[in-house]
Amino acid sequence: MSLDAIRMIYTAEEEARQEKKRMRQKAAEAIEAVERAGRNAVEAALSRAESEIADLTRTADHKAAEEATQLASSTANKQAALRARAEARYDKAARFILERIVNT
Repeated sequence: MSLDAIRMIYTAEEEARQEKKRMRQKAAEAIEAVERAGRNAVEAALSRAESEIADLTRTADHKAAEEATQLASSTANKQAALRARAEARYDKAARFILERIVNT
């Protein structure tokens, strides 16, 4: 083989090694970029989830407070109705007892 042919082969091999090195570097950079994008996507999803949980918690707390207020109001109304009936029956019972005492 001539010296020129050997040099051409050596040059071609060196160029191939350099190209492989560039491709490996490019692949590593692409992997790093994809991993970074994945981490960013996960962080964004986590942030959205935390925000949504906070919103749902506020909504649930508000609804629970409204229901507690309604329940308290309903209970107060029932209590007043029961008290009114009890007082009406109290008067009736007192008259009945008084009649029994007087008639005895």
